[in-house]
Amino acid sequence: MPSIGAQVVPLAVALGLSLLVGIEREMRHKVAGLRTHALVGLGSASFMLVSKYGFNDILEPGRVVLNPGQMAGQVITGIGFLGGGIIFVRRESARGIITAASIWVVAAIGMTAGAGLYVLAVAGTIGDLLILLALTPVTERLRRAEEAVGDLTVTYRQGTGVLRQAMTELTHCGCTVEALNVVPANRVVSDVCVVLEVRGHTKIAELVTNLAQIPGVVTARGGLGIRSITGH
Repeated sequence: MPSIGAQVVPLAVALGLSLLVGIEREMRHKVAGLRTHALVGLGSASFMLVSKYGFNDILEPGRVVLNPGQMAGQVITGIGFLGGGIIFVRRESARGIITAASIWVVAAIGMTAGAGLYVLAVAGTIGDLLILLALTPVTERLRRAEEAVGDLTVTYRQGTGVLRQAMTELTHCGCTVEALNVVPANRVVSDVCVVLEVRGHTKIAELVTNLAQIPGVVTARGGLGIRSITGH
């Protein structure tokens, strides 16, 4: 039976390293944050310790042989199911993939610490944090470079719930509204005219076409006079 230190130290190392990654996810308000990462790291280390030392009392040289890799493989499979439950898919977009991958890496960190490979566990934690902290601004900058920004001017009948439907449609198209301004309508007093500053990968002309199909929309047009369509 291994000493108490040989059992507790790997757990403490796995827990501490997992907490570092969990803090980063918690600060970004992700679905799996501090507690989830800490539990995964601690549990993975515990499974690895059981795989290493849990069967010493029944092992006999030449008769009963232990393969620690079997339990480690089962841990990897179980973490795959956990990560799959974190990912949310809505239409053509998916959220939670990075957090699911982070959970997967934390499981590896916990198993590495549980195996007593502390240098490798620390190196894995540093690599994980570098990816999450250093590469996130880079990817956001690249995405902003690819995204198009434009204005949508929508005139609609007041009280028809058009604005709520328009926001829903823009979200479904993968766009975000950076600003919203209400301007005076040119025609009827009961009409409302709003200018939406939109950011996304969908073309403004396509958004105009989709918004014009909403019942209650009088006109919809894109910035710089890209397109103007009369709604229903």
